[in-house]
Amino acid sequence: MEIKQPISPFSAVLKKWRNYRKLSQLALSLEANISQRHISFLESGRSRPGKDTILQLADALDMPLRDRNQLLISAGFSPIYNERTLNDAAMTSINSALNMMLAHHEPFPALVVDRNWNLHMANQATNKLLGLIGPPDSTLFAENKLNIYRLTFSDKGFRPFISNWQEIANPLLLRLQREVNADPDNSFLNALFDEMQTLAGSCHYSSADIAATIAPVLSVHIRVANMELKLFSMVSAFGTALDVTASELKVETFFPADELTRQFFKTQSE
Repeated sequence: MEIKQPISPFSAVLKKWRNYRKLSQLALSLEANISQRHISFLESGRSRPGKDTILQLADALDMPLRDRNQLLISAGFSPIYNERTLNDAAMTSINSALNMMLAHHEPFPALVVDRNWNLHMANQATNKLLGLIGPPDSTLFAENKLNIYRLTFSDKGFRPFISNWQEIANPLLLRLQREVNADPDNSFLNALFDEMQTLAGSCHYSSADIAATIAPVLSVHIRVANMELKLFSMVSAFGTALDVTASELKVETFFPADELTRQFFKTQSE
């Protein structure tokens, strides 16, 4: 009787990510410029990968840096991407760039979040906007930081003040679903998406909408103090980051969609 060898940790992780990306072995071989036969041997455990091969596969699978490190570790190699905290001395230039972006965007809101949409930095305009609805409830926090999705979707956050909720709920859910698809091993993000679907309530969401085209900007209308502020947001990231923490940071900047909103924030900054 032939005894089946257990699948190696690397083989299991590689196959899992290939399935995540819905690629056949042939499709992956073309993307990675590695023969289909070699990929088959890697997944069955008949071949052991070199570091260069692992990095080629990770790039072809568009894996986040955090998961590329895990793929290397699963094959017995040391991780090559550092994961520094924002207060690390090596992150000084990143912090300076972020602070410059936030300050330059005044008097309009701008903030920095991590891969789980937990708030790391915010400018004064953001703090003033948050102040319009009072101190954030403890249920809006995750990992000891204010979670922007919970802040937006919860009745204890901005949800009661958003007058165009039916317009923005599905696009925001779609954006989060796309991030879950890009980083499927992120258990927090998966749980957050399920939580937001529940909070969205009557805004029906279908997984068939994942491929739908999302507008480049999203307009949010916030009704407070007998006025309606209209903002649209844009999200950017470090496209060439080689540090795990830096690669996961996102900067969301808000712009006034009408003159009343522009004047409101300008007045607040005086």
